[in-house]
Amino acid sequence: MCELLGFTSARNTDISDYLRTFFSHSDKNPHGWGMMYETDRREILKEPVSAEKSSYLSDIIDYMPPQKAALAHIRFATVGTISERNCHPFTGTDISGREWTLIHNGTIFSSRHNHRYSAVQTGDTDSERFFLSLLDNMNEHIARSVPNERERFEIVNKFIVENAPRNKLNLMIYDGELLYVHKNLKNTLCFKRLDDGLIFSTKPLDDGVWIPFPMAQVIAYKNGQEVHRGDRHKGTFVPTLEYITAMDAMYI
Repeated sequence: MCELLGFTSARNTDISDYLRTFFSHSDKNPHGWGMMYETDRREILKEPVSAEKSSYLSDIIDYMPPQKAALAHIRFATVGTISERNCHPFTGTDISGREWTLIHNGTIFSSRHNHRYSAVQTGDTDSERFFLSLLDNMNEHIARSVPNERERFEIVNKFIVENAPRNKLNLMIYDGELLYVHKNLKNTLCFKRLDDGLIFSTKPLDDGVWIPFPMAQVIAYKNGQEVHRGDRHKGTFVPTLEYITAMDAMYI
């Protein structure tokens, strides 16, 4: 399955060692890599190759400045072709000018939005369709009144909770201020406390203390601190025998 990494901190922090370990997992996730970090603007980099075969990823990590927020993704293709446009992160701007970025590990099996966005997306993944639907949902609220931070969280939380049933939705979303984190598949996604922040990963990245992220609950962080937490929901993804068999076949 794909793997996710997210980072949020109160101060600029060198996370290069974590990134190197994370991208070393690309031997089992060989269909692309992507990363978001910030300089004077948001940078999105991605390639439809295994991270270990990238011609420039190692240099990017070596010279990337310390960060307050970052996202990274390595892809195991389940829906969509192997191409750059299908690599995560996906990023876009709402009608208020706020930029949103998403990484997703999972599959959208059930969604009323799938067909609507297949005609306008740049790639052909369910993750991109989910992201476009989230942006449209946010724009509908902005058209009535630009939401404040708490209201943005409530909008995102409601959208994820409504879409979680029957779908595998391990994801992270960054809106320039808040990092939203959610998982609904057991034994995935954990976090580690750093001096001034938190790092999240599908799998532990060192021998330190990694804490399982709460199940079926959207939590938002700002500058390395939890600021908003939604209620636990019932949309836990329970793999069927058919799903497990299909996943096992992909790794043979």
